[in-house]
Amino acid sequence: MSSNAPIYLDHNATTPLLPEVVDAMLPYLREHFGNPSSGHAYGRRSQLAIAEARRQVASLLGCADDEVVFTSGGTEANNLAIRGVMEAAGRGRIVTSAIEHPATEQPCAWLERRGTHVVRLGVDEHGRTRLDEAEHALTPDTALVTVMHGNNETGVLQPIEALARLGHAVQAVIHTDAAQSLGKVPVKVDDLGVDLLSVAGHKLYAPKGVGALYIRRGTRIAPFTLGAGHERGLRPGTENVASIVGLGVACAAAERDLDELAARMQRLREALWERLVAAIPGLRLNGHPEQRLPNTLNIRFPDVSGDALLGGAPEVAASTGSACHAGHTTASAVVTAMGVPPEEAIGSVRLTLGRHTSEDDLERAADALIRSWRSAMAQR
Repeated sequence: MSSNAPIYLDHNATTPLLPEVVDAMLPYLREHFGNPSSGHAYGRRSQLAIAEARRQVASLLGCADDEVVFTSGGTEANNLAIRGVMEAAGRGRIVTSAIEHPATEQPCAWLERRGTHVVRLGVDEHGRTRLDEAEHALTPDTALVTVMHGNNETGVLQPIEALARLGHAVQAVIHTDAAQSLGKVPVKVDDLGVDLLSVAGHKLYAPKGVGALYIRRGTRIAPFTLGAGHERGLRPGTENVASIVGLGVACAAAERDLDELAARMQRLREALWERLVAAIPGLRLNGHPEQRLPNTLNIRFPDVSGDALLGGAPEVAASTGSACHAGHTTASAVVTAMGVPPEEAIGSVRLTLGRHTSEDDLERAADALIRSWRSAMAQR
């Protein structure tokens, strides 16, 4: 990356490919082009590559190889989980949360428009799903519980283990979208107690356009796209071999480096927070002080919109989570769901670190954000 390039603090949006991921993919973009469904040597090479990638994903998740189904990404994995379970169930309600990514919320809303009863659980002031609401919402007619593991905006980790226990008590299927948490914190399907778990490759240094869905053996699920019998008949279409290989290598790297990376990113994140909060009176944290992803810092700056703040700090590539329409800013629904007034929520900025974020990067980013905020205050 050029020394003149902005400091990249938007790793929850996407991540760069690891060099080892690129190296592993290249042979399958150049010479190893065989269709994995073919019985000859070209096809068998691709079959073996997919099998190894499946093993690598399963190892990171702590599941059996045949419980991993490859998809085009986290969005497709969520759709397969949500629509597939409800199609197989035939009826029943869905329990989800009020802070889901659109990749979960939109399939739920689609089913809701067609008659499915969808219950959206609220969150507390720290952004964690309310278990007291879950206890009342989880009735015997609940077919599916779908709640994300780590929130993409605040990084807050949701109480999936507790939700799984409550959901299984009424025979519901439990799904979690782990797109943000995988590779940042331990994500083992048996520890979480889930039946389905979504993976998005580009969130953990693999390519865009590839992902996976963990499906516990015995879980009733139907395909929502139809075609040939690829991926156990649940995801038809010739496999994206090169990207699947890349996802496998990225998962292996995540498993290898997880503890070291998590500790490093948390240390850097806390140093950034301390630097900013010391310089900006009234700066507030959005989310739980401890139960959140180690790389994620979502903060709200007083008396300025997040968009304006980042506009005054072009040296920093980050995001707000809010929506800007025709000259006015709409506050993030995730932040307002925690009880933050909209006029305060619009000051939110999400800063997310990655594998290669350095102390120098954060020093320069902090300087730029402080300078931008002080400039905005001087112009009021």
